[in-house]
Amino acid sequence: MSGIVQHTTADHATCAALSTGLAEPLTGTAAVARGWLCLEQRGPWGHNALVQSHLDPDLGRALEAKAGEHGVRVQLIRRPGRHADTPGDATRHVLLANTEPGTGWLREHTTDDPAELLDLDFERIAAGHHDDWGRPAADPLLLICTNGRRDRCCALLGRELITDLAGRHENAIWETSHTGGHRFAPAAVLLPSGYTYGRLTAHAVEAVLSAAASGKVALEHCRGRSTWDRAGQTAELAVREHLGEHLTDALRITGSTADQVEVAHQDGRRWQVTVHTRELDPPRPNSCGKTAVRPTSTTAVDITDR
Repeated sequence: MSGIVQHTTADHATCAALSTGLAEPLTGTAAVARGWLCLEQRGPWGHNALVQSHLDPDLGRALEAKAGEHGVRVQLIRRPGRHADTPGDATRHVLLANTEPGTGWLREHTTDDPAELLDLDFERIAAGHHDDWGRPAADPLLLICTNGRRDRCCALLGRELITDLAGRHENAIWETSHTGGHRFAPAAVLLPSGYTYGRLTAHAVEAVLSAAASGKVALEHCRGRSTWDRAGQTAELAVREHLGEHLTDALRITGSTADQVEVAHQDGRRWQVTVHTRELDPPRPNSCGKTAVRPTSTTAVDITDR
């Protein structure tokens, strides 16, 4: 699942190149979020896009706080291509997703006033209720991080991937602000499932979108499903590999302790997965320009039938 790729644009000192060169595992590294709110915002994005863009920073701060309280992650998105530095109150596209297996959904909406998003009931969204907000999205969408002011790898490798995909899947791909894990650039999240990917190539994107269109999950380059915590992400992917299971909503996490995770199949089977978390050597920056640290890696070491 690690999907090692050769980076040609980023040099050997970038966090992504170091992570790839050291074969840092992708599994269990997805941001944790049961819901996603994605607001279109054209123009440049700063290091913290929600408060450093043409979006009202007070609104960005309020959305992040209100949504985050209930495990809903807020992203800025924009269509691939050039992004003119033109502030304004143009109509914006909004995506709203819940990632729960079997009952998840993806809704879309347009607004001339993004402040209205503060009226959303984020507790209900996290619990799986959209209350008929917006309209159903026709197809899964892939959000590729290009937040270059946050980390140069997202600017170089994310944009390189967007360029490679030019003319393909134009309605299925959005650029997005920081999704977590610059060192795994090009990084992306698939909605509505919440499966997150790293070290993507154009070929891998084709596989991800093709699988999603058939209700399946591509396991190559997969970091985990954002619905679960890091241990749950690792355990679920381990069981998928063990079974050769690709149906998107076939598995769910039904319980966990510090190092034991219970995974259930929709057909009634269950497994106990033992996971271990350890620090990796040597230290390396988890973002370009930061001090070197030892990243943690979560690994499944045993799968037992229940």
